Amino acid sequence: MTPEQLAGLLGAPPAPWGSWAREAVYGSPVAFRAGQGRPPREVAEEIAARLRPYDGVDEVRVRPDGFLLIAVARPGEVAGEIVRKGPPAIHGPGALAPDLPRTWDNPGFVVRYAHARAAAVRRWARDLGVPQEGFRPEALDDPRDRAVLRLLAELPSRAASRDPAWEAYAGQLALAYHDAHEHCPAVPWGDRPAGDVHTARVWLAAAVRAVLAAVVAPDLPERL
Repeated sequence: MTPEQLAGLLGAPPAPWGSWAREAVYGSPVAFRAGQGRPPREVAEEIAARLRPYDGVDEVRVRPDGFLLIAVARPGEVAGEIVRKGPPAIHGPGALAPDLPRTWDNPGFVVRYAHARAAAVRRWARDLGVPQEGFRPEALDDPRDRAVLRLLAELPSRAASRDPAWEAYAGQLALAYHDAHEHCPAVPWGDRPAGDVHTARVWLAAAVRAVLAAVVAPDLPERL
């Protein structure tokens, strides 16, 4: 279940809730807007009852104030959706700081380097025979992968907001991807065979690459 699919059911895109390290949860205040004079908690319970049978929804919790918390079974589906459909429409993409100096204190370098690393994954995967097909979103279960997924899942709610702060978002996504790239490799080491997790991380890299280009600049470098 993806933010786009949930938005179709809720009428507005939900936003990621919590860290996603162990559980991928979206939060939605839709019951407050749909109440039309009825108690938000009552409306939220009705919405929750409609959501629970859907494939990909693990649990729907209703807070006392009527706020919905929706736990999804396969958070990696957000990466697959971005790769297949592209990022949602971005109005007014953010500016990007200069490339120099090439230090971790410069967000311009951090974002460009993340894009170049994501692009390199595609080349390495091709050279090392990592399958491009057979994406299994459940393979993206490492907390570092999930941290990237959580940021990707912010796209629809940010795009619908008045102040999406794309520059800051690009920096956050880039830093999370650097962490995942360094600790959760998308290609096998040595003579180990490629597995489902490697294919899934190639898709994750492709999603990050597409999103960074969409939110700040389409001509980000593929090599540094």
